Amino acid sequence: MRRQAAGLSRDAEAVVGPLRGYHHETYAFPLPAENPLSARFERVKLRSPRPGLLWFDRRCFVSEDRLLLALRGRVGRVPECAEVVENVVLQEFIPGRTLGAGQPPGQPLSGRHSAQLADLFAELVSIEPDELRAECACAPEDRAPDGDSAAFLGRLIHFTENEVCHKHAALYEPLFRRLRVPGNVLHELKERAAALRPRPFSLLHGDLHRKNLIVDPAGDLWTIDWELAMIGDPLWDLATHLHLMRYPPREARRVGELWRSSVESARPGSSTGWEQDLPVLLEFKRVQSVYTDMMRAALALGPGPGPNWGAMEREARKVGRALAAAAGPMRLSGIPTPSQIMSAYAEWFSSVGPATRWPGRDRSPARVSRPAAKPSTAPVVFARGVGRLVEWGWRPPRPSPRTCQPARVRVMYAPQRSPCRVQASRRPHIQAPSSSVQRSSPSRQ
Repeated sequence: MRRQAAGLSRDAEAVVGPLRGYHHETYAFPLPAENPLSARFERVKLRSPRPGLLWFDRRCFVSEDRLLLALRGRVGRVPECAEVVENVVLQEFIPGRTLGAGQPPGQPLSGRHSAQLADLFAELVSIEPDELRAECACAPEDRAPDGDSAAFLGRLIHFTENEVCHKHAALYEPLFRRLRVPGNVLHELKERAAALRPRPFSLLHGDLHRKNLIVDPAGDLWTIDWELAMIGDPLWDLATHLHLMRYPPREARRVGELWRSSVESARPGSSTGWEQDLPVLLEFKRVQSVYTDMMRAALALGPGPGPNWGAMEREARKVGRALAAAAGPMRLSGIPTPSQIMSAYAEWFSSVGPATRWPGRDRSPARVSRPAAKPSTAPVVFARGVGRLVEWGWRPPRPSPRTCQPARVRVMYAPQRSPCRVQASRRPHIQAPSSSVQRSSPSRQ
């Protein structure tokens, strides 16, 4: 795909990418002056769906690019698209920074951006199901009838239950058990979903978080990454936005009222019963995030019989946050600490054989393994871990000690009942127990 982008740009060195993103492989580049589109677009993006992905959310539209073509003139501040040849669509690259680059999670929106978000909600709710000319990916029998909010949420829960949890239970269920994730939560949520009030369906973005909101050089807010867009209950967009943005309670209430006012003005009835139904949708989002974050952490740390130790602490904290947020609907008696989560992952990886197939990974453990390192004369420390963060000193290697500068080594994680060998250097390298294979950090591109 990079070669195709270079051909369209006529300058291989100007191609940037692949850009960060889970669902697509994306390259950005300028168009040559002789291309007629260069007058419209300063830079463009060429995107292609990643093969073999593990999808955590149900898809509604076959092509994001085709959807954006259908939205032209209906939704403001979204990327324009142009089909340059058959089945090759270029997407406008929006210059600027993500909202997350300037605002960490939990920060309130500015007045200007709040007003532009309200405009987006109003524009989306104004697009009715039969008005879109974009090919749907889901089968007709998998679509809820217009206005049936209970059936809409029920289908989303069904997807998570069957296509995410049950489909991959053989690989991930032991990990869920180690972290005491109960198995009947989704069934209980499905029963609660049956009581949702009806609201007229409309177009939903489905993934409104800080990294999908771009602030351009003029300070305006643009909405990108429409791959999870769908037709459904407009309250779903508010629920996903509140969950992903992690607003403090006061700001969440303000954004909720902003949403209610904007959608009611654009299409009366769109907020019917929203205050009673919003908690149910939020509980599902929190439960869904537990499965999503746990499985994504495994993909980020693997594949193979041993984890990527350098990323272990970061991923454990993500999983811990998801479990803490879902403690209520999951009725968790306690939240595991990061060290307990790391211990659970280390034990789970030790039970995963090297021949195990990893859905969502297009490479096998054999392709990321490295040959064994030569014996080192660097200072080493030995530890028998108890599943916690520790910091130890060093001793010279044996049997050939050498003179070296003293060092302090931070052992990020010591697996329970397993020796951990740490090699002191300018960037300390942590080796898993001898049965594991050293790995480089997985690409998130």
